[in-house]
Amino acid sequence: MAAYDFTAPRLYIDRPLSADAVLPLDRAQANYLLTVMRRVPTDPVLVFNGRDGEWRAEIAQTGRKSADLHLRERLRPQPAAADLHYLFAPLKTARLDYLAQKAVEMGAGTIRPVFTRHTQGETINADRLRANAIEAAEQCGILAIPDLPPAVRLPAALADLAPDRLLVFCDEDAPVADPIAALRAAADPAAPPPLAVLIGPEGGFSREERDLVSARPNTVALSLGPRILRADTAAVVALALVQSVLGDTR
Repeated sequence: MAAYDFTAPRLYIDRPLSADAVLPLDRAQANYLLTVMRRVPTDPVLVFNGRDGEWRAEIAQTGRKSADLHLRERLRPQPAAADLHYLFAPLKTARLDYLAQKAVEMGAGTIRPVFTRHTQGETINADRLRANAIEAAEQCGILAIPDLPPAVRLPAALADLAPDRLLVFCDEDAPVADPIAALRAAADPAAPPPLAVLIGPEGGFSREERDLVSARPNTVALSLGPRILRADTAAVVALALVQSVLGDTR
């Protein structure tokens, strides 16, 4: 078969995966394959669980609206987990969905909500956040589901970062300069350190918060350019910059 099958549906199933295993599908998964995707018995499906790599399976229909998957062969081994932490101030629901999906697509291995003074609300639907992360992984051929630690306030989030982790602080008050040069000055692209990216709320960081973040050792303040970006747009721009200079797309 081809190097990668872009036509086969792809499902995350949180069960151990091994050759010849039979995986009963829940009602939603069976409906997706049989009704939405109109797949029939023996059609291929790609399956992953974030631990055992990616497997080719075949559909075995067990009823009008039910089916199992029979695992046939492993197509890709499980890669090392991504080590990029993405810290963000929560947004309104629809834009939070987008942000979570894009963070997964851009290679974040940890996605953590961080409450700040100007955060718009302090309620996080953890199940919805995880569902969006899984959907992005399913659609983009990603084999790992990011860690989703609980939301915390900014001081606790900073305290949880290991001292050797470079924090890229996206600060709207940072001097507008070359962000690529700033990242290269902060770390050696040939041997980059563990990374974290911090994006604030639409109201920006308070002066006290900005001072707190700037006082952390191993932190670089980064301007994303002369325009004011929405927080979800800033996430994509910042992650693209960091990945291209110090991350896995360099």
